[in-house]
Amino acid sequence: MNSVLSTPAVPPSGGRADSSIGGLLLESGKISPENAERVLRMQKELGIRFGEAAQRLGLITEADIQQVLARQFDYPYLQKGESSYSPLLVAAYEPFSAQVETLRAVRSQLMLRWFASHKSLAIAGINAGDGVSIFAANLAVVFSQLGENTLLVDANLRTPSQHSTFNVTGRQGLSDALAGRAGPDVIQRIPAFLSLSLLAAGTLPPNPQELLSRSGFQAMSQNLEAQHDIVLYDAPPFSVGADALAIAARAGGVLLVARKNHTLVADIDAMTEQLSHSGAKVVGAVMVDF
Repeated sequence: MNSVLSTPAVPPSGGRADSSIGGLLLESGKISPENAERVLRMQKELGIRFGEAAQRLGLITEADIQQVLARQFDYPYLQKGESSYSPLLVAAYEPFSAQVETLRAVRSQLMLRWFASHKSLAIAGINAGDGVSIFAANLAVVFSQLGENTLLVDANLRTPSQHSTFNVTGRQGLSDALAGRAGPDVIQRIPAFLSLSLLAAGTLPPNPQELLSRSGFQAMSQNLEAQHDIVLYDAPPFSVGADALAIAARAGGVLLVARKNHTLVADIDAMTEQLSHSGAKVVGAVMVDF
């Protein structure tokens, strides 16, 4: 797919950054200023689109065009190998795959059934290795692609992983903020996505359940909701303790993640009952297979 170049390929000095195909290709380093001039000459001589001319000259691929088109429409995604994020972020690397279409269907259901009147949601499962964290990360990406100001909170204070998934630096995070050792600056923007931020888990504390049960967590949750459209909490598995119950109670709702051929129905039923006693609503359940 190509797009008509309606403005100069090189952004005018002192003006807004050029959002045309040519401007975005230059900005991303896909073509050089010298090659842009070659493309413009061919475009003028043949009366074709800028992207088509650049492809004919062998300077870019169809994948490059798709990526800059996505940026034009504020739908950023990544090409494999161009970033240090986890390859399991399929919403970032394969946004048009069937797997991500399913993620978007989950997003739509949540927008209608939960986020129409709430802002926070916990993502939880039974056992470690059930895929909760990577599912939460991908769900956060698709919400940000919708244009929602999205915050992903790594509330797994025992075995956190979101800092590795998004390759963020800095050791402080949620635990440090709850302990009064850090402020709101521990929230980090994810540069590749216009509307996505991460609050990493931070320093591993000796008392995760107690930290998450403090009244300060409720106050923090309210502040996070005031600053974001969507707040997703990556909760630790139920099998390691009651942390997830405290997180779900603060969020108000929880989305259960079950792994195909691994998670037992009896365990899901027991978890649902515990959640209802904690005052959290089970918004729905998804099954992952990997």
